[in-house]
Amino acid sequence: MRSKRYRKNIEDLEKNKIYSVEEALELLKKSQAAKFDETVEAHFRLNINPEKTEQQVRSGAELPYGTGKSVKVAVFADGQAEVEAVKAAGAEIVGGENLIEEIRASGNLAADVAVATPEMMPKMAKIAKILGPRGLMPNPKNETVVKDVAKTVSLLKKGKVNFKSDKSGNVHVPLGKISFEMSALKENYEVLKKAVEKAKPGGAKGKFIKAITLSSTMGVGIRIA
Repeated sequence: MRSKRYRKNIEDLEKNKIYSVEEALELLKKSQAAKFDETVEAHFRLNINPEKTEQQVRSGAELPYGTGKSVKVAVFADGQAEVEAVKAAGAEIVGGENLIEEIRASGNLAADVAVATPEMMPKMAKIAKILGPRGLMPNPKNETVVKDVAKTVSLLKKGKVNFKSDKSGNVHVPLGKISFEMSALKENYEVLKKAVEKAKPGGAKGKFIKAITLSSTMGVGIRIA
């Protein structure tokens, strides 16, 4: 059974209406009732076949105002200079083959995102089955397999988000906190939308983005496209 708050929020929405970004954000802010700072999310329904590997979407976007969430970053790299550079950039977990063996033994990596140098990727095959299902396996498509790992860590700390399509062909990405200024959330959304559009696979035909919905942690989904 839906909560009283959810039913009240639904009442403010016009059935089958597609709202503007500004209208949707205003409604989400108006309907906020949680005691914590809710996260605003964008949900993209894509015209892809998620069962085909070549049509899966995976990329990233540098949100100008960040997400409002602290991101814990793990880096797989060798060499003292690289290790010192990524630590200075803010990476909480850094290591090479020693880190790989630790993860292999524990079956876990306590991080939100993982970055690796190209040289480390062959060695990481040992833990692909551990990191993959958690969405933590570095991938060139979302720019988490890079030579300049320190720069990537810095971008992630400043608000870069990585995204990929799920089993239903949808993409879900945080836009920021409900407490953000309307202009900041809108600008984050516009940057994200362009990044999703740019990530269209070559095999995807027709209109790529079928629908876009904005929601908050405790709020309803509001369609904007």
